[in-house]
Amino acid sequence: MTITTGDSLPDATFLKMGESGPEEVSLGALIKGRKVVIFGLPGAFTRTCSAAHLPSFIRTKGALAQKGVEEIICISVNDPFVMNAWAEATEAEEAGLHLMADADGAFTQAIGMDFSAPVVGLHNRSKRYSMLVEDGVVTLLQAEESPGVCEVSGGEALLAAM
Repeated sequence: MTITTGDSLPDATFLKMGESGPEEVSLGALIKGRKVVIFGLPGAFTRTCSAAHLPSFIRTKGALAQKGVEEIICISVNDPFVMNAWAEATEAEEAGLHLMADADGAFTQAIGMDFSAPVVGLHNRSKRYSMLVEDGVVTLLQAEESPGVCEVSGGEALLAAM
């Protein structure tokens, strides 16, 4: 079943690079009592993700903060090493975004946002979406029909819908 507005997010454990290597991060701890934006995308270093989706949240971080958003979290079905390299290459971490690896895709599958496109080498990846989450409850969800476009799920579109 695909997550929708009004649903509570399932707890999940993501991976993020720390000083000593991969570290586990609890989604529940990140979102409890907080207003956050979570956006998911098919893959680090992929064309639309790198050229449109991630940069849109770097551009809108300040405006989202003015609307009370305390944190912006990017989720992708990748390993933490790739997500870390992508964060460094895009300066996303310096901009204040947090890139998390849903390494086994468990969270992405649990919220019904998984897809596969074998012809281009994408298996069990995340659809493209963005959501506003308040104390663990989805208050706004913007999902793309096609993972190759970034129209309704980008930072500017989410900001306009708020």
